[in-house]
Amino acid sequence: MLKPVTSSLQGQKRATEAQTLRTLNTFAVDLMSIPSVEDLFWYVAQNVVGKLGFVDCVIYQANDAQTELTQVSAWGEKNPFGRDIINPLVIPFGRGITGQVAQTRQPIIVNDLLNDANYITDTQPARSEICVPLISGGRVVGVIDSEHPDPFAFQDPELEILGTVAAMTTAKLDLLAETRRSQERYDAIVVAHSQLTEETKNRKALESKLFEARKLESIGRLTGQFAHEFNNLLTVIAGNLELLELSNTDPETRETLDAAKAASAEGAKLISDMLGFAQKRRLTPRAVDMNDLVSAFCDECEQALSRQIERVLAKDLWTVSVDPAALHNMLQNLTLNGFEAMPEQGSVRIETTNVVHSLLDRATFPGDLAPGRYVRVSVSDSGTGIDAERLPQIFDPFFTTKPAGDGTGLGLSMVMGVMRQSGGTVVVESDPGLGSTFALYFPAV
Repeated sequence: MLKPVTSSLQGQKRATEAQTLRTLNTFAVDLMSIPSVEDLFWYVAQNVVGKLGFVDCVIYQANDAQTELTQVSAWGEKNPFGRDIINPLVIPFGRGITGQVAQTRQPIIVNDLLNDANYITDTQPARSEICVPLISGGRVVGVIDSEHPDPFAFQDPELEILGTVAAMTTAKLDLLAETRRSQERYDAIVVAHSQLTEETKNRKALESKLFEARKLESIGRLTGQFAHEFNNLLTVIAGNLELLELSNTDPETRETLDAAKAASAEGAKLISDMLGFAQKRRLTPRAVDMNDLVSAFCDECEQALSRQIERVLAKDLWTVSVDPAALHNMLQNLTLNGFEAMPEQGSVRIETTNVVHSLLDRATFPGDLAPGRYVRVSVSDSGTGIDAERLPQIFDPFFTTKPAGDGTGLGLSMVMGVMRQSGGTVVVESDPGLGSTFALYFPAV
């Protein structure tokens, strides 16, 4: 009569072992797809320990200071809220059976909790308890705990099973930690690469500006020397024309002399522009109200060209020190260029405003502009605009997009030269088909 009983027990044992192997095999396969520590703890409590014959399971996670454990997942009657734990239990290291396991890093089986002084009575008292630590990287990262209402419910087989679960869980924790560290290293590399790219970009931009500055300096020296030499010749020519004018009264001769004098005057203006670009023209700045000069220029220009100029003048504009004649020439160059870009319709707009350039505003101001207070005079048109590839060249001397004979290419270079000589700068923004805006920055007094 004993054989059937023994055979039945062996069959149940084999079935239990088979279920354990299936659960652990499934756990091993699913481990690779578990994305986070939180998901891992819940999976172990509900899908592993819960299917291995344990009536309940609570998993605690240790803090970084290795001083206390906090309940992070549970299964069984102690977890009626799914994956939400209400008032999670916190246990200091060394307190109770769970805290003792965390402190000693050794697993433990308590056969009768009523005889154990370390047992902390729960809302649902138990008689047996099994506890195994989770150790990763030499640190206690958590504890897996299970209780049973009957004494002597846990033996070595249960300890071996729970120890295997703990080892597999710890291996996944190590993998997640390494994944996190790898991501942090990757993020650091991305940041370093971005910084290196930005530094390389800035260095190339500085090299480009240095090259441009040296190029303009060389051209400026050549232009200035040429202008002085040409001015000496032009002075002789103009003087002789005046002498011939005094000694000749013939109308045809006077007409020829007038044409020569007009050409001489154009040559003088060309020299003035060249000296302006070379920053060698003598400026006579004085403190002025920019709005008054802009208004006077607009009135004069509207009367001469019979075209409207829109004005947007700021109130309480700061005083600037500027050469009125040089300002007039710069506004004239920019305004005429604007009207030429709009041959049929459209108006030029001149706007004045106060701006403050601080060290924090480097991204929104020209790189060669020193921090400080400025009065900005903007001349805008809605004309054809300037192509992006031509934009860096427009301030080069003798560069022009006009047909041969219609321009010297010194107007904008003169504007840049005078602005730099005045302690400011000029910035251009342009979109093909939408127009251009030239902004002059004058240091406030």
